[in-house]
Amino acid sequence: MATTSTSTGPATTRNVALVGHSGSGKTTLAEAFLHRAGAIPRAGSVAEGTTVCDHEPEEVARGISVSLGVAHLDWRAPDGGTYQVTLLDTPGSPDFAGSVDAALAVADLAVVVVSAVDGVQSGTEEVWRRCDEAGIPRLVVVSQEDRARASFRTVLAALRGALDAPFVPLELPLGEEQSLHGVADVLTERAREYDGDGRTHEEDVPADVRDEEHALHDEVVEEIVTHDDDQLEAYLAGDEPGAADLERTLAHEVLTGEAVPVLLASAVTGVGVDRVLDLVCELGPSPADRAAVVALPDGAGSGGADGVPSERATTEVAADPAGDALVHVFRTVVDPFVGQVSVFKVLSGSVATGDRLVSTATGAEDRVHGLFRLRGREHVAVDRVVAGDVAAVAKLSAASTGTLLGARRAPVSARDLPERPPVYAVALRPVSQSDDDKLSSALTRLRAEDPTLHVDLTGSQAVLGGLGDTHLAVAVERLERSFGVRVTTEPVQVAYRETITRAVEVEGKVKKQSGGHGQFAVVQLRVSPLPRGEGFEFVSSVVGGSVPRQYLPAVERGAREAMDGGGPHGYPVVDLRVEVLDGKAHSVDSSDMAFRTAGGVGVREALAAAGTVVLEPVSAVSVTVPSDAQGDVMGDLSARRGHITATDSLPDGRVRVDALVPEAELTRYVLDLRSVTGGRGSFTATPDRYEVLSGGVPAAR
Repeated sequence: MATTSTSTGPATTRNVALVGHSGSGKTTLAEAFLHRAGAIPRAGSVAEGTTVCDHEPEEVARGISVSLGVAHLDWRAPDGGTYQVTLLDTPGSPDFAGSVDAALAVADLAVVVVSAVDGVQSGTEEVWRRCDEAGIPRLVVVSQEDRARASFRTVLAALRGALDAPFVPLELPLGEEQSLHGVADVLTERAREYDGDGRTHEEDVPADVRDEEHALHDEVVEEIVTHDDDQLEAYLAGDEPGAADLERTLAHEVLTGEAVPVLLASAVTGVGVDRVLDLVCELGPSPADRAAVVALPDGAGSGGADGVPSERATTEVAADPAGDALVHVFRTVVDPFVGQVSVFKVLSGSVATGDRLVSTATGAEDRVHGLFRLRGREHVAVDRVVAGDVAAVAKLSAASTGTLLGARRAPVSARDLPERPPVYAVALRPVSQSDDDKLSSALTRLRAEDPTLHVDLTGSQAVLGGLGDTHLAVAVERLERSFGVRVTTEPVQVAYRETITRAVEVEGKVKKQSGGHGQFAVVQLRVSPLPRGEGFEFVSSVVGGSVPRQYLPAVERGAREAMDGGGPHGYPVVDLRVEVLDGKAHSVDSSDMAFRTAGGVGVREALAAAGTVVLEPVSAVSVTVPSDAQGDVMGDLSARRGHITATDSLPDGRVRVDALVPEAELTRYVLDLRSVTGGRGSFTATPDRYEVLSGGVPAAR
């Protein structure tokens, strides 16, 4: 544990999600913030694996963020306030979209980081849509301004062209690329110069950008005052508001989404880093400005015309330190030293060491043994946290990810995060019997850390699903590192099935005599196909008691076992109607086992006589892509034996393509789709039906 931190209250708290495309510089910017604030003695490097937020071995090895990093700092802003800032550093890869969802669920401001070199990319557009869906205020930071080919003006134009938002540039670079040496503040019309040690001073705006800066100043001031009647009236009368007044108005516009400030910075040289922190604190909303929204039980709230709610009802919870305690656990981490760590945001009230918290869902109660703030892997002890604060606590048994905990049980729950169905899957094969014994519980604990993982242990394979190949590779590595379970991976078997296409009549006979009681049973069966998806139907048409009634369940069981055992091609058989027409029994030698065996023999003979066709699973696929990629995507789906069922233009300019595609063609589709669309495509697949497989029949494994 590090030195103790204290809480300052919701008005001076800032919870900030750093979001953007992979490689745009989010983690490096977080490192610069921490160093500039004095929270760490020197800034680490992503390349060297020494950053605060990317400290897990899987992140160090890959040089990318693969989980949500949490880091606390204190910042003294020009307005004289001391602010507590919690940085939520999110991965840029779509494989780890769940971390972005978790961050946006508790952040009060999203800082969208855009590379000055690469500009607006697919990840930029995706996080922008997610911020829209979450209704979260935004601020843009154009990062990597010191790198070759950096261009703030090009990025600003690209933002305005690609994203429908009221962008307000508050800075211009002084120099650029390797010659970057400061920023021009558009509101104050002063230059902020930086020396090699990160120290800064103000001076007049240099002559080479003075005209551009002044024109931008007039444009920005006019944009700001149009949202405030008093300021607009004064401005039209020739009385321009001062920078402090403009910032107050702009802060309200950021909160309401009427303005998105655009700033610039170089995390490597430190240029602009302190100014970004200043404006995050001065323009960014606090938890007191944005009440948390929680869900009410099903059936609560107002309903539709038929009295049934059209969607789950919600209510707001104000960030009141004097209110009843309510916290939202948004991340769970397995720490090798302290066990399970629950990271939470205090929505209301306060929490202190020794308090008892109750799950609002189950009523389970836990005692808070110790509180701390996170700074990467560092734990900063704190005795008490209040509404708006982000903190963590170890060993809360009732606190899974997404749980609400309070001073007492209450009929509320956290709002559901966006659904992230699996789009990529692998089968896990334990290396040893010991690994096999621990696999199920380890997967349960792993999924508690990452709810976007999906586990299916019901079939012959243990299947792990997720959002991409890197997502699952990281999960497999964590299985061994955190839980000591070693596995190898293999492709998931496609669930082929068999059925017949015509009816046949057969006899199933068992006749054995080896001294003493023998085994005797005969059944006459009519085996016929059922409509696709009907499964199995068993019917008795026996008259006269030729097959005693007590043996019919045994015949049915034998038929089912024969179907499960596979047809001529080795796959389970489905959509069969088995009708018992007649049979024979012996008063001594007949038994349940004899008729069970006879039922199985009869079904197997029917399958051989009728011949079977192999059925393959087909999924309903919905692909969302930019309109310029529609043709390529439709062509690719057709090449995968897909049948296009519909296309639809979406309000944001993208296109949705619906198709029916064989499951066997989708094993790597997420990777190919990202390649075809430059990362701008996404899809969902839902099992829909079975259809007859055309072409070669795959061998059963």
